[in-house]
Amino acid sequence: MPKPKLSWTEKLNDSKGLPKIEAISGNMSKKWGTGTVVIPAPQDVNALMRKVPKGKLTTINDVRAALARKYHATIACPITTGIFSWVAAHAAEEQRQKGVTDITPYWRTLKSGGLVNEKYPGGLLAQKRLLEDEGHVVVHKGKRVIVQDFENAHVTL
Repeated sequence: MPKPKLSWTEKLNDSKGLPKIEAISGNMSKKWGTGTVVIPAPQDVNALMRKVPKGKLTTINDVRAALARKYHATIACPITTGIFSWVAAHAAEEQRQKGVTDITPYWRTLKSGGLVNEKYPGGLLAQKRLLEDEGHVVVHKGKRVIVQDFENAHVTL
């Protein structure tokens, strides 16, 4: 019998033995050099995303920088941090569908430069609506969708 599929909330709460701090090695050292990398737990990423107040914005790189500081590492793993932000976003939407109102405001965590994350629940249109509901202006620049004047709403975690 196949194992039942985990809900997004179950995935968010499954730490998988994380966080871990390891030496930067292999292919990662080509881009990041030497030092240590923290592989965060999903709840680490979620907790930082929850800190972004209404009307303010941050980036996944800010989340990574805060994780590196918290764990005294050189960097936070860009891949797992990105995956866990995606898990946090989907878990928040799962909770919203159950009537929970105090959810992680994942739409406030953007890609670098204020770029809207199309991989969050509902895609670009849903993110645009959530951001505009909080007073942000979302514009198209070619194929990219960004928050106008992102720098003015940006907070460092």
